[in-house]
Amino acid sequence: TPGLKHLMRDSMPQCETEGANLERLSAETLVGAMGRIPVAPESWMRFIGFGADERYFTYRQIYAESMRRGAHLAGMGLKKGDRVVLMMGEAHEFLMSFLGCVLAGIIPAPISPMVPTKGGEHFLATAARIIDDAGASVLLITESSRPVAEEILQRSSGEARIVGAETAFADDPKPFEPPEVDPEDICFLQYTSGSTTAPRGVIVTHGNLMANIRSFMGPAGLNVGPDDVGISWLPLYHDMGLIGLVLGPVVYIGPLVIMATSSFVREPRSWLRLIDKHRATITFAPNFAFAQVIKRLRDQDLETLDLSCLRVAGCGAEPIHAPTLRSFAERLAPAGFRSEAFLPSYGLAESTLAISIHRTGQPLRTEMIDALELRQGKAIPANGAGDEGSVKEIVSCGFPLPDHQLIIVDENGRILPEREIGEIVFKGPSVTRGYYQNPEATSESWKDGWLYTGDLGFLADGELFICGRSKELIIIRGANYYPQDLEWIVRDLPGVKRGNVAAFSVNEGGDELLVMIAEADLREAADLRQTIATRILESVGLEVHRVVLVPAGTLIRTTSGKLQRRKMRQLYQQGEIEEL
Repeated sequence: TPGLKHLMRDSMPQCETEGANLERLSAETLVGAMGRIPVAPESWMRFIGFGADERYFTYRQIYAESMRRGAHLAGMGLKKGDRVVLMMGEAHEFLMSFLGCVLAGIIPAPISPMVPTKGGEHFLATAARIIDDAGASVLLITESSRPVAEEILQRSSGEARIVGAETAFADDPKPFEPPEVDPEDICFLQYTSGSTTAPRGVIVTHGNLMANIRSFMGPAGLNVGPDDVGISWLPLYHDMGLIGLVLGPVVYIGPLVIMATSSFVREPRSWLRLIDKHRATITFAPNFAFAQVIKRLRDQDLETLDLSCLRVAGCGAEPIHAPTLRSFAERLAPAGFRSEAFLPSYGLAESTLAISIHRTGQPLRTEMIDALELRQGKAIPANGAGDEGSVKEIVSCGFPLPDHQLIIVDENGRILPEREIGEIVFKGPSVTRGYYQNPEATSESWKDGWLYTGDLGFLADGELFICGRSKELIIIRGANYYPQDLEWIVRDLPGVKRGNVAAFSVNEGGDELLVMIAEADLREAADLRQTIATRILESVGLEVHRVVLVPAGTLIRTTSGKLQRRKMRQLYQQGEIEEL
């Protein structure tokens, strides 16, 4: 774009001067960390677009362009503390605009660009709500998003204006003196994906961000070293992609390859090819990504892949399915993949990103838990392997971050001993301040410095095991059932589309009843209802009240791919689901 032509100029004298000025800023801020970039050894980021087009920038170039963009934003009249919503699909444009906001003390609030799905109206309404909630002055876009941006602002009640990056950043900016930033200043607003509620803007301060990055990138986390190279296809408008695999490397100034999310969606194997090509050592993905690779991988792919370079294959952001990870490791073993590379982790936006993380280089740890005891709130190891219904295998998400505290509590706030299931509660410098302009919602989850996550889990030998979301827990006749367990039982049945299944309970006549919704092919519908009900009954002894088969694309997900079970239950109860 026109703004990037300045990267070809000899901007280092100015860049180094600005870097020296930034040395006075606290090292506890992202701005302070970026101030070290101009005098650091050369490192780089490589952006690979959907059409395999590549853009290569050194960190010094990224810093210079980010500073230019910060100067332009300040020249528009934006000042420290103003909010700007970023809606940019191109990763390099997003990153340098995001960092430009941060350098200027402006608070960015990333949102996803619109993708062609059936949920278009929902996306427009959600984006407008975020703009209004943030009190944004500007919606910063690339020109390809302008038609969508105009529709969003038609639904907004605020006064935000659209600014296109190609035009706004094309010329030389006016002289710019970055404002001072301290750890308590807001770095950015991370809007939650809304899998259980409407999106809320998590207040991430510079201090929160730096504390979390130090913890998960340090010796007790990824243990990043000078030889590490990261690779990511994760979207940058969500915390795992933005913080874990972009801002983390920015602070540690490490080489990074960022491929387009759409490239992974179209061809999951391209992720593995780029790991091999760039000899990447660190990558992260949700559980479903490993499953997609297994489905698409062919024998001939293994003949040309070399994944022996990969020492960390992180997994998080959704429930982790041990059989999926084992299948991936077994399938990719001929290509040099080591199962010890798996690094399960747990976190959420309200804690900046990470809460717990597996130790690097250690074997995957799982526990075979007695399913009957689990339904009564106890994590008791099973005697023997057992069948699918009597035993549940749960993956350890590792140890809590150093310099943080983690406890498990019951519904009365009483701290539970190990192997008793309750709500995960977290405290430490990574815990954010709350939800922006939303004291009521903040008071529900932040209490006396502790973050009540709403997730259920237990501790065993100091390691954290996740069971599910407390608000999605299915309780029938006094027994607890986790929806993802029921979904996993039937997701691979013939006729179920791409494993798309949702389980939830409804109350009818005073009884809690199980409902299963599955995307299916009309030709399979006649027998599939009974097959699903029978499989659930045989596996866990639970009778399905109703199996609802729906067309592909019916299940509602967040922009990060998380299933919105509460929304599906609401639509079911309102009779608004189109059934086959």
